[in-house]
Amino acid sequence: MIPFLDLKNINAQYRNELIEACTRVVDSGWYIGGSELESFEQNFAEYCGTKYAIGVANGLDALILTLRAWKELGKLQEGDEVIVPSNTYIASILAITANNLTPILVEPDVNSFNIDPERIKQAITNKTKVILPVHLYGQLANMPEIMAIAKKNNLLVLEDSAQSHGASIDGKKAGNWGDASGFSFYPGKNLGALGDAGAVTTNDPELAEMLKALRNYGSHEKYKNLAPGVNSRLDEIQAAMLNVKLLYMDQEVEHRRKIAQLYLQGIKNPLIHLPLQNVDAEKYDQHVWHLFVVRSEKRDKLQKYLADHGVQTLIHYPIPPHKQQAYQEWNHLNYPISEQLHSQVLSLPMGPTLLFNDVKSIILLCNQFVDK
Repeated sequence: MIPFLDLKNINAQYRNELIEACTRVVDSGWYIGGSELESFEQNFAEYCGTKYAIGVANGLDALILTLRAWKELGKLQEGDEVIVPSNTYIASILAITANNLTPILVEPDVNSFNIDPERIKQAITNKTKVILPVHLYGQLANMPEIMAIAKKNNLLVLEDSAQSHGASIDGKKAGNWGDASGFSFYPGKNLGALGDAGAVTTNDPELAEMLKALRNYGSHEKYKNLAPGVNSRLDEIQAAMLNVKLLYMDQEVEHRRKIAQLYLQGIKNPLIHLPLQNVDAEKYDQHVWHLFVVRSEKRDKLQKYLADHGVQTLIHYPIPPHKQQAYQEWNHLNYPISEQLHSQVLSLPMGPTLLFNDVKSIILLCNQFVDK
């Protein structure tokens, strides 16, 4: 079996360094809010090109707490509208409704999978206050255009960068385009911890201070509370793990890009639609390939065929948010592009330890697939 992603193998590369980092934390006697967190926040902010990175417990909290911070700072109020892609993972939308804000679902561009700026323009009302673009699968949304729309309409921009660590346009990385950005370091991400972890990046000192308080019960100073906060802290062990893995992320991304090129050049089956078709290659030349997602009208048959031949694939994602039971009030809505994508997308194996010979075997199988 060729696994979709071999996390054990990925982390085995850095086993000695990870154990050394873990030992350092254990021996320090300091496990929350110490030097490892401070170091990672500085390193990750520097990597993204931002002034601040604020570690939190996970990627969902990164989004929830940023929107909550804007509420506490008077920039948002309950009922305000947040524009978000209709084909995203549900976490992007959960963050909005958790703050009693109103999600406005906007269809993606079918070729890039990312939110369509023209449809953003059409969705703006006098209640719109935030655009929440999701950089899906490792490719930035069209941030130059989105930022121009936001500036023209005086809107905040919160990037969901959970899948796009290191992705960029014109040298400007994910996390440094909007007013803030939420990152996930779930183990399967391009920069993955050995457990749950997340961060917010921003260049806004007022937002950074509020986030530091909100993640720690709302406390900016011991036993003094600025606002009703939560317990959402990136602990020392995970910060130490991330400090090790950040050193190697760019080289891992280069391996992902080589795999993507093999897939793009090698798969020739008309039943399988490849990503980046009809997309300006120069504009999107910084894809970090968190996932390699193809489309097929025969998706279920293709997935079974590959599984029968020893290749594990996954679907990101089988059910669009507006068809989930969690949002039953949306079940009657019609988002045809999203519904088409969710019925067709299939993620092929992708990862920094995936062997090129295995990739060639997958390509051969894809090209031999027929609709029987």
